[in-house]
Amino acid sequence: MTHTLVYPITARHNDAGHLEIDGCDIVGLAKTFGTPLLVYEEKSIRDQCRRYMKAFAEHTQDFEIIYASKAFSCVAVAQMVLEEGLSIDVSSGGEYHVAKTAGFPAEKMFFHGNNKTRAELEYALDGGIGFVVIDSFQELAMLDGLVGSRGERQKVLLRITPGVEAHTHSYIQTGQVDSKFGFGLDEGVAMEAIRQGMAAANLDLIGLHAHIGSQIFELEGFRRAIEVLVGLIVQANKAYGFECRYLNIGGGLGIRYTEEDTPSPISDYAAVKVEGVREEMARAGLPMPRVLIEPGRSIVGKAGITAYTVGTIKEIPGVRTYVSVDGGMSDNIRPMLYEALYEGMLANKAGAPADTKVTVAGKHCESSDILIRDVALAKPEPGDILVMPATGAYCYAMASNYNGNPRPAVVLVNEGQARVIIERESYADLVAKQRPLHPGN
Repeated sequence: MTHTLVYPITARHNDAGHLEIDGCDIVGLAKTFGTPLLVYEEKSIRDQCRRYMKAFAEHTQDFEIIYASKAFSCVAVAQMVLEEGLSIDVSSGGEYHVAKTAGFPAEKMFFHGNNKTRAELEYALDGGIGFVVIDSFQELAMLDGLVGSRGERQKVLLRITPGVEAHTHSYIQTGQVDSKFGFGLDEGVAMEAIRQGMAAANLDLIGLHAHIGSQIFELEGFRRAIEVLVGLIVQANKAYGFECRYLNIGGGLGIRYTEEDTPSPISDYAAVKVEGVREEMARAGLPMPRVLIEPGRSIVGKAGITAYTVGTIKEIPGVRTYVSVDGGMSDNIRPMLYEALYEGMLANKAGAPADTKVTVAGKHCESSDILIRDVALAKPEPGDILVMPATGAYCYAMASNYNGNPRPAVVLVNEGQARVIIERESYADLVAKQRPLHPGN
């Protein structure tokens, strides 16, 4: 089939001329479960987990692969990555709750966030949290007090802003100097954070964390971030005797959204991260720490596709043809948020030539609600099932009810079987938490 690089690993054209994923006909799934519909392939998720585990094991036995659940926080997927031996990071009380519901033990959970509330921290401490990644002086003091009031001790890492700019969209860069995240290096801020972290009576400062961005193809930025981090470790070791036992160097590896995208292989990514840390620590004469990474998009991104039903088709002679579908920015905000590019196809005409250039529009009352510009499809008609690949990350996670649209169902396919892992919202769900102006009427 065409576009195999951006579709789940078992995707093919079946004898009916339809797109099929692991034995499940996408046209049939759309009919059974309705559209918009997110479809995840279990094999792709597990395969990516195993690739990460294998790649890092080839360089070190002291490592941890931590699923960045913000990419797609869901009980079933969390259980899947747990079964594959991964840990998990959460960035809110809600993501923590999903991970706990999925059965993650405390020692495999990392709590992130630049503005964790007191209530969120207390909830995590109540349920058990292995590691908290501290993002500010205010949080450091608050957490120290909360843990002390319980007579406990909490393992923590400090999030460092290394001042390294990743080659990606500015909205998903996180490691540059001007960032809302972490402790910067300028004016000794990161050093002071390390000093305070070591001095905190109820915190065990075991290491550092840095993340420079996401959807990154070029690996040089990761190597530079490691150099900066180890330089800080050396400085803190000399000044305070700081021992970095855990070094979390973030995630960020990109995936293919289009055929033209060229992400680096996981094997190269692992080599840069582990060997980079080893080289820099050896040069400094310091022991090798446990190496932690946090992939999210590259675990679930390619595993997911979204199926829509084609509705209105509007041809503007000499300009363009708009093909409108029954979803859009409420289930995939990425094209509007940071100009993300996608490919597409008609699942019910998978074998037909893609000879018609169209622009795929969403149904929402915004001119910016455009999913794909100038994509070649088989000649579209109302009722066709349009599929967008590589929607497994940051689509459902950022979905909304804009224009009163219920969030879509999510199904997981494996060996010809499909099961719902998130039910479609109903109109009743939209008003379930609302209260009338005049109760009783």
